[in-house]
Amino acid sequence: QVQLVESGGGLVQAGGSLRLSCAASGSIFSIDFMGWYRQAPGKQRELVARVLSGGSTDLADSVKGRFTIARDNAKNTVYLQMNSLKPEDTAVYYCHAALRAPRYLALWGQGTLVTVSA
Repeated sequence: QVQLVESGGGLVQAGGSLRLSCAASGSIFSIDFMGWYRQAPGKQRELVARVLSGGSTDLADSVKGRFTIARDNAKNTVYLQMNSLKPEDTAVYYCHAALRAPRYLALWGQGTLVTVSA
């Protein structure tokens, strides 16, 4: 069974850093993209960052210059390094991946809470 396993998150003061990890496990043929979305209370889920199969990345304007995303293809793992965190970054962060195993799957992780205190 293919699944996404997230780690990281927690409580940090404004200006601090956190790193999130998400590993795709199971019999995976290929990964179209892996990335992170977030959902703050009362708001819609939004894209934070994702890395495509060719290595290109998409980052939300609100996190450019502060967050970076990287993928380890050998481990089917994606990392989100979050620096200069702001209280408005507080949200549940969800890993999301589109992959083939061999059928096409769009998976979500269980979510991890990131809380940034002022």
